[in-house]
Amino acid sequence: MENESIQLIKRAKMGDREVLIELMMNQKQDYYRLAYVFMKNQEDALDAMEDMILKVYENIQRLNDETAFYSWTKTILVNCCKNNLRRKNRVILIRNMPEGSHDDVFKVKDEQIDIEKHLMKLNQKYQEVLRLRYYLDMDYETMSAILKIPLGTVKSRIHTGLQKLKQTMGSE
Repeated sequence: MENESIQLIKRAKMGDREVLIELMMNQKQDYYRLAYVFMKNQEDALDAMEDMILKVYENIQRLNDETAFYSWTKTILVNCCKNNLRRKNRVILIRNMPEGSHDDVFKVKDEQIDIEKHLMKLNQKYQEVLRLRYYLDMDYETMSAILKIPLGTVKSRIHTGLQKLKQTMGSE
């Protein structure tokens, strides 16, 4: 992380709200994509981001390592998403529609819904690593930091999750 960002984070820790908002806005697209993977719609993703901003504001002085600011905030966002999903306790579907002909779009959409249906049968811990890896293309180290689990656990969950996904898809 560059020295300028670290200085901004230090200012935010001392109570400068404008700097904190600037830091958050610099990564708003990343935050939104991450929240959208969990929440599956714009409104709920934005709600989770609001919750995250409030929690970051309330707890910024607890951040010990300024270089970990973005992974720390993403961890808070993931926890906000999980809490919101628990509260709502609802089924979510993928809504990404690629460009292309209408027939191709509907075929791909049906495949996405089918994959999501099978993904929902898996334990939550497998769902989250598979979504982060294959929907957001996150690397293992980032996933480890965000989920606060060891790197080996991330790899193991992805491997096991893919095996379980193949089993459920093969049984139908």
